[in-house]
Amino acid sequence: MFNTIFDNTTTGLEIGTALIAAGVALVLGIALAITHAKTSQTTKGMMVTLAVLPVLVMAVMIMINGNLGTSIAILGAFSLIRFRSIAGRAKDLLAVFAAMMIGLACGMGHVLFAAVIMVIYIIATVLFTYTHFLEPDRHERVLKVVIPEDLDYEEVFADIFKQYTSRAHLVRMKTMNMGSLYKLTYDVKIKHGVKEKDFLDAIRVKNMNLKVLLSEPCCEEEI
Repeated sequence: MFNTIFDNTTTGLEIGTALIAAGVALVLGIALAITHAKTSQTTKGMMVTLAVLPVLVMAVMIMINGNLGTSIAILGAFSLIRFRSIAGRAKDLLAVFAAMMIGLACGMGHVLFAAVIMVIYIIATVLFTYTHFLEPDRHERVLKVVIPEDLDYEEVFADIFKQYTSRAHLVRMKTMNMGSLYKLTYDVKIKHGVKEKDFLDAIRVKNMNLKVLLSEPCCEEEI
């Protein structure tokens, strides 16, 4: 169904066919970059990368063209490159992977297959971004509390958790300040209709107004 546009019966590659593959890779890369910009916070550098990367991957695939010696040489060249950028977010990594897929498909001549997969990717990304489908429970929180050593950490917040949460589980406890303080980390699920400020105020009364941090599971910070 998805036939390659390259003619495997001839030696070499026609310039017209290569330009078609490169053009399709560039157009799909631009569509990918625009989709990523509309559905996630990004930078111009990231958008340029997503737009151009499919063309470069396509060129690499054409240069290899099933030649084992060439593929090993290119692999050795890429191994010399050191990427010093920080790890990206999940959506950034997914977009880069999609750009590489486009380049690989176009480099093998399967431009129609690349276009179909790109359309599916765009529809799925927009659907999952602008709807509540696959959205995690927004009432899940990570609670980090500092308490004095003289408080019973196993029972000190029991009444507060019973009032404000439907679930509270102590996942970590460690000492601070030469053992004079404890830092407790809980996984909690706040009840519907509960104001987080009221919950934090009740915690602050119990822990003598020491540090308290309430955050989403994906955005944990140290206190």
